[in-house]
Amino acid sequence: MLKLSTTSLYLFCLTAILLLGGCGGAIDATIGGTVTGLSGDTSVVLLNNGTDALTVSASGSFTFGTEIEAGSTYDVTVETEPVGETCTVTSGSGTVSQNSGDVTSVVVTCVANITATNDVFGTVTGLATGTSVTLLNNDTSSVTVSTNGSFVFPTALSVGSTYSVTVSAHPISTPNDCNKHRVWQASSTCRATNACSLNTICINAPDLKARLSLSA
Repeated sequence: MLKLSTTSLYLFCLTAILLLGGCGGAIDATIGGTVTGLSGDTSVVLLNNGTDALTVSASGSFTFGTEIEAGSTYDVTVETEPVGETCTVTSGSGTVSQNSGDVTSVVVTCVANITATNDVFGTVTGLATGTSVTLLNNDTSSVTVSTNGSFVFPTALSVGSTYSVTVSAHPISTPNDCNKHRVWQASSTCRATNACSLNTICINAPDLKARLSLSA
C-alpha cells in the first residue's frame, strides 16, 4: 500500500480543495426589480447595460429577458420616460456575484411632472385596418390616428385650463357611418400634477366599434 508523508498528504488535500473550488463555473442571473408610481395608459422603457429594452406598462415587478453571467456588471437606466412623468432608478447597478442568485433589488420610481403646461394624451383601440380618426382638442389642436395605440395632441395646455375633445373626421366604411358616431366624457380641467386626461371617448359605430380611452 502506498504511504504518504504528512507533507505530501497536506499538499494533496490542498490541491484537491483548489480543484473542487474551481468546478463551480459561472452562474447566470436575471436582473429585475419594481416600478412604482406609473400612471395608467403610460409606459416606461428600461435598458440594462444600454440594451435589452424592456417596456413596463404598469406598476409592479419587472425582469429583463437577458440573463447576466456571474462576475459581469449590470446597469439599469430609463430610455423613454412615460408621458407626463419622470422616472428615477435606485440600486440600478452592480456586479452579479457567484452565489447571490437573481437580482431583484432595482427600484424605478415614477412621479408626475409639475409643470406650467401639460399634454392631453390617450390610446385608441378598435380602429379598423385602413381607417383613421381625426380628433380635435378645443376645436384647434388636431391629431390624426391611423393605428391602434397611443396618441398625444401636439399642443400642450396650461394648468387650470379646460380641454374638450371631439371627433373631427370619423373612420368611415360606408357613407352612412357619419351619423353613427358621437363623443362623450370628453372634457375636463388640466391639473398641475399630471398630464391632462379624459376618462373615455367613445365612437359609437355598431360596425366599427371604435373606442378611444384616456386616463390619468
